[in-house]
Amino acid sequence: MRKLREILRLHLENGLGPRAIARSLSVSPSTVSGYLGRVRVAKLTWPLPAELDEDAALERRLFADEGPARPGRPEPDWARMHLELRKKHVTKQLLWEEYKAEQPDGYQFSQFCEKYARWAATLSVTMRQTHVAGEKLFLDFSGDGVGVVDAKTGERKKAKLFLAVLGASNFTYAEPVLSEDLPTWVACHVNALEYMGGVAQVWVPDNLKSAVTSPHRYEPDLNPTYAELARHYGAAVIPARVRRPRDKAKVEQGVLLAERWILAALRHRTFFSLEEVRQAVRPLLEKLNRRPMKKLKKSRRDVFEEMERAALLPLPARRYEYADWARPKVHVDYHVEFDGHYYSVPYQLVGKQMDLRATASTVELLLGGRRITSHVRSFQRGGHTTQSEHMPKAHQAQAEWTPPRLIEWAKKTGPATAALVEEILRRRVHAQHGFRACLGVLHLNRKYEPQRIEAACARALRLRACTYKSVAAILKNNLDREPVTEEPRPEALPAHGNVRGPGYYH
Repeated sequence: MRKLREILRLHLENGLGPRAIARSLSVSPSTVSGYLGRVRVAKLTWPLPAELDEDAALERRLFADEGPARPGRPEPDWARMHLELRKKHVTKQLLWEEYKAEQPDGYQFSQFCEKYARWAATLSVTMRQTHVAGEKLFLDFSGDGVGVVDAKTGERKKAKLFLAVLGASNFTYAEPVLSEDLPTWVACHVNALEYMGGVAQVWVPDNLKSAVTSPHRYEPDLNPTYAELARHYGAAVIPARVRRPRDKAKVEQGVLLAERWILAALRHRTFFSLEEVRQAVRPLLEKLNRRPMKKLKKSRRDVFEEMERAALLPLPARRYEYADWARPKVHVDYHVEFDGHYYSVPYQLVGKQMDLRATASTVELLLGGRRITSHVRSFQRGGHTTQSEHMPKAHQAQAEWTPPRLIEWAKKTGPATAALVEEILRRRVHAQHGFRACLGVLHLNRKYEPQRIEAACARALRLRACTYKSVAAILKNNLDREPVTEEPRPEALPAHGNVRGPGYYH
């Protein structure tokens, strides 16, 4: 509320200047100066006349020029002007010149700008921001969701909405999900871009872990998979600042509308699968995008088709394939581990830190951004995928591990340890695949005495449990100090006509 009466009293009765009044009332000096200028034009004195006792009457006297437009002065279509300003390179000066060309008796430029500002101020905060068509896409998850009941177990989960909102048209994409993990986040992006038929230049996500690994005001660290997704589609990612909701006000408003017009509409329904929720959301999403916006008198889809679809970047020819990233170190057996499986690299890279990219079908290994090798992905845990060209042709004893060297080292602990190491190597297709297990056994001397390791290896050999895990378990449970009990032999079967006996097989 304007502090008109107090400003007039301090100036007309106390003789204070604009700066003193501004400090006293905690308002802008320019605002005070503007009000005092209107007072001088109105030629008011203190005390004020009786007819100006009410604040409304005083405002009408001072702000008479803010009333409705004078007859004969054509009013621009402010909704259309607002939409035009979202197009690239369009300015108020250009729109005013076009307006004056059509209406020579129209407002001058200063009045044009002032009246547009007043009209735009009546919009919501999120709509008041001016976004260039095709420039920004805002992304987030809804806070609320709908319940999904497992038909077999009765377990109830909550399906939230992934929201993507274009800045200029407010065109919205919504997809129900059961998780906010990285694969879901990436898949929703791909589906959203295909729904919109193009790519916005800048993506503005929140600081969730699937997008940003380390939030920072100036240089946030993006998740490698998410960064690769943006590169694939030719977009830039600029995360919203932490605790700055206005940075993503578009999607905040989109979340509010989606919760109001989609989730609330489904509140009385019971769903038994995520697919059921998706089928229910699709028509409601289309209905939301076709609802006319009060001020613009057009729907989100209308504005999108008219001005934003053509401004989007084209989709790439190939759909993005989800990939996991890791940074494994090359072990002495010139293999790296990913998801419980081991993949070979050239043996010269032992000890190097590699970049690993894994899709559903392929595992790629890179060094310094250059691809070194690739393998068909295997989901066999504990298995090895080895290319023969990665294996060394000759080993130097001081630089490479070899089976004879491992066995000789094991002999320092005892013959049973050497025999176990030899058996581990013998069971592998390539002896190098057993190097890690052998080193694990030999490194047990950091925790246990050699006599105990030797006894544990002897016990593992007798039980035919020739693995590192078996030896470690024997030591952990002090079984190396107990005698090995022979398993009882099964008693001989009684003579019977249906029992074939050993002679049957000769």
